[in-house]
Amino acid sequence: MTTTSALGAPPRGVLGRIADRVGGGLVQAVLVVIGVFWLVPTLGLFVVSIRQETANNSSGWWTAFTKPAEFTLRNYADLLATGFTSSFWNTVAITVPTTVLVIGIAAMAAYAFAWMQFPGRDALFLVVVGLLVVPIQIALIPIAKLYGGLGIFGSIPGVVLFHVAFGLPFAIFLLRNFFAGIPGSLLEAARMDGAGEWKIFSTVVFPLAKPAVASLGIFQFLWVWNDLLVALVFANTENQPMTKALQSQMRQFGTNVDILAPGAFLSLIIPLILFFAFQRYFVQGMMAGSVK
Repeated sequence: MTTTSALGAPPRGVLGRIADRVGGGLVQAVLVVIGVFWLVPTLGLFVVSIRQETANNSSGWWTAFTKPAEFTLRNYADLLATGFTSSFWNTVAITVPTTVLVIGIAAMAAYAFAWMQFPGRDALFLVVVGLLVVPIQIALIPIAKLYGGLGIFGSIPGVVLFHVAFGLPFAIFLLRNFFAGIPGSLLEAARMDGAGEWKIFSTVVFPLAKPAVASLGIFQFLWVWNDLLVALVFANTENQPMTKALQSQMRQFGTNVDILAPGAFLSLIIPLILFFAFQRYFVQGMMAGSVK
């Protein structure tokens, strides 16, 4: 009796051959449709943000395409008059340093966990993995008391430090798994050439980790950029990011769509651009971090 491995795959039926021919195109068409539906809310938010308030209150945003006279940039001018610009730069001042610090610290720690031998390495890595399940809420009050004693409560550095602390466990876990998949022969060759650990990390390991680093950077950026809970607790009015500024506007002007819509769109557009610019790294980075 011959086996399948000796004769190859069994012949496909008529339905199977038809499925092979149309399957690729059908999948692509379905993905395009899903992508279009995913972008519809973003388009709707943009239209509302450049539409007159009276028009938004009287009809749906999709009707604006037949009435171009309803479009205006006055909403954005009113938004900037509320001091939203400072909130935007506060968000940048919180998000960018947090992302850079998390990537830098996590990359060095991940390299140590993956390729350096030291006492208690495995136990310490298990502690890091265990921190992944610790919710942020249980640390709000203790950290608030600590910040009050240090005199940084309500400041941007305090918000940054909190995000860094809670972003490191996942970052170390992801990068360590990627670093462990790098062939050890590359590191041994570098050591034979006289390279130290720092040289190996900076010239061999870190450049090869571009997909994982880019994926981590995008996730970390999005988490911090869209955060509201930590900002509500640790940022005062002068240092509030966009999420807290929009929340305060909603509390004061619950139906003020002409202010909330452009603010929400501005807070959305930068993460959206970042995602589309680096989306090709998502699958590479996350798949690499899930195989070890």
